[in-house]
Amino acid sequence: MKLLVTGGAGFIGSNFILYIMQQYPDYQIVNMDSLTYAGNLENLKSVEGNPNYTFVQADIADKQAVDAIFQQGVDVVVNFAAESHVDRSILEPEIFVNTNVLGTQVLLDASKNYGVTKFVQVSTDEVYGTLGETGLFSETTLLAPNSPYSASKAGGDLLVRAYHETFGLPVNITRCSNNYGPYQFPEKLIPLIISRALNDESLPIYGDGLNIRDWLYVEDHCSAIDLVIHQGKIGEVYNIGGNNERTNLHIVTTILEELGKPESLITFVADRPGHDRRYGIDPSKITNELGWKPRHNFETGIKETIRWYLNHKDWWTRIQSGAYREYMTQQYGKRLGEPE
Repeated sequence: MKLLVTGGAGFIGSNFILYIMQQYPDYQIVNMDSLTYAGNLENLKSVEGNPNYTFVQADIADKQAVDAIFQQGVDVVVNFAAESHVDRSILEPEIFVNTNVLGTQVLLDASKNYGVTKFVQVSTDEVYGTLGETGLFSETTLLAPNSPYSASKAGGDLLVRAYHETFGLPVNITRCSNNYGPYQFPEKLIPLIISRALNDESLPIYGDGLNIRDWLYVEDHCSAIDLVIHQGKIGEVYNIGGNNERTNLHIVTTILEELGKPESLITFVADRPGHDRRYGIDPSKITNELGWKPRHNFETGIKETIRWYLNHKDWWTRIQSGAYREYMTQQYGKRLGEPE
């Protein structure tokens, strides 16, 4: 089988490639990534010399580049490629629409024209909007995105559905809860808190810190996508959740406790616009139909994650570039009392 993995140099995509190449050493993997700020080929150093692995630097919105890859033969497309950080989508919404909507459409056209056997759209629970204190997102929950990021992902999802309904393209859509684990870019909550706490820097928490997310260890997410590729019923949506709802404040204090750092590092900052209060995933469909269950609970997963970041400090310090620092100042500087 030949898989085209888009966005394979990113956090989840690179973990997925490593997972699939370990599980299926005979599979061929083409990793297509435009290498934006969050793409890092260092994540995949261990497979660079593998003859079944190929990297192509290209944007999924580039029709000519996409067609060139499909002309070499593709069986399955797994689309991880996305602009994915909510804060960045508030600053530059057009970039998110270009990649997450128009780029998805380019991939869908190529998949239709070249006859792929399955197109898997990797999406997010954020397309469902926000929850109150009770209830969970199911696959039948209406889409109600509240940020430019989640709206762009919902747009891509709807195009995937339309290509199935209109053209008979064999598709699945997966919608996951918040991922964490190795190789996550340092602007995301868990690696951001780990890296700043280790340097005894202020830890920015939006609002009151009581926004709730369902946390999913990235390897568990990869195993779920593996099942969807091989066993998922064509046309179906599968929610993938970790059954680990935690407040942002709980996440931060857990990390501080593990690192032996004081809670006095916490700084509450003004909440971001449209900040969803709670996400919670009902994964019973993928459990009942495909037999998937997460192997990690949050308590084991967060310890493994912290251990990984402690053992790979060179990895995350190298990518804390000037551009990243500029973004941190733009996003948090004034609220942290740092220079603008």
